[in-house]
Amino acid sequence: MRNVYSHYKMMWLWLVLLGLSVNVFAHELQPSLLEVRQLTNDQYEINWQAPNYYKLPHPATLELPSTWETIGTPTVRDVADSKLHSRVVKLSDEKIEGSTIRFVGLESTITDVFVRVFWLDGRQSTAIARPNQPWIKIEGKRSFLDVASDYFVLGVDHILSGFDHLTFVLALVLIVVGWRKLMFTVTSFTLAHSITLAAISLGLFWVPGPPVEAVIALSILFLASELIKVNHGKPSLTARFPWLVAFIFGLLHGFGFAGALTDIGLPQDEIALSLVAFNLGVEVGQLVFIFGVLIACAILRRVGLAKWRWGLQLPAYSIGTVAAFWFIQRVASF
Repeated sequence: MRNVYSHYKMMWLWLVLLGLSVNVFAHELQPSLLEVRQLTNDQYEINWQAPNYYKLPHPATLELPSTWETIGTPTVRDVADSKLHSRVVKLSDEKIEGSTIRFVGLESTITDVFVRVFWLDGRQSTAIARPNQPWIKIEGKRSFLDVASDYFVLGVDHILSGFDHLTFVLALVLIVVGWRKLMFTVTSFTLAHSITLAAISLGLFWVPGPPVEAVIALSILFLASELIKVNHGKPSLTARFPWLVAFIFGLLHGFGFAGALTDIGLPQDEIALSLVAFNLGVEVGQLVFIFGVLIACAILRRVGLAKWRWGLQLPAYSIGTVAAFWFIQRVASF
C-alpha cells in the first residue's frame, strides 16, 4: 500500500506543473452572467457581467438581435474582476420569447455564460451558452429537466475550474491510505460542504467572500504540513482522523461553493431543484477528478516513476507553496 502511496506523490509533480502553467494566479474561471430584466411591456434591461479571462477582458462580445433598439448609451464599468456591460433595449412588436442572443468569440474560451430572464409577471427562465454552442434562445417557463441540467452543469464546471478546491481534495487523497477510508473521507467532505452550501444559498446566514477564500487557502496549507509529517512517519491528525478534518474544512469550502451560486442566483420557484442539481454537479465533478488521479497513479506505476526518491516530498512542498501564494494574494485583495 505504501508503494501506491508513493505513486500518488510522484503524480503530483506533473499535476502541479500543469496547474502552474495554466493559471496559478487565478482562483477560478467563473462563468459569465447575463441578466435580461423586463421593465415595461416592450423594454428590457440587459446586464452582462463578463469576468476577466486570464487577467484580460473577456474575449467574447454580446450580440443582440438586430431588431432590438438600444435606448440611450450603453455603459461599461468594472466590478469584482469583471466588466459589467449594461443597456436598455426596446422591442417593436415582437415577443422576447424565441429571440436568439449570441456571444461572439465564446467558442475560443473555456467558460460558459449563464443567462437569466425576468418577466414583469414574476416568471423566470434560465439557459446556458457554452463554447460549443455560443448562443441561447430565450424561452418561457422551462421544464424540470432543463433547469436541473443547467445547474448540474454549473456545479461540474465550478468544481473542475476551482483549483483550490481540487488541490485540497488532492491533498486528502495523498494523505489517506486505503479505499474504504478514502471514500469515507470524501463522503464526510461532501456532507459538510453540502450543509453550508444549502444554508448560505437559502439565506440562513452570510459571511464575506474574501476572508473565506483566504482561509480556504490556509486549509490547503495545513494539509500540506500534514503531508510532510506523514512522509516523515510522524503523527498526523489528518492521517488518524481524515474524516474529521475533511468535515471541518468541508464546512469552510461550502462557503466558497455558495459564493459562486449566490452570484448566479437561484430561480425562486425552483430553489430546491436547482440547489440539489448544483450540489450533485459539484460531487460528480469531484469524483471525476479523484478517479482521474487514481488512473494517473496506475499509469505512473507502470512506467516506474516511483523509483525517483527525490519526488517524495515534492507534492507537499508544491501544495504548500501554491497555497501560501493564494493566501497572500487573497489577503492583499481585501
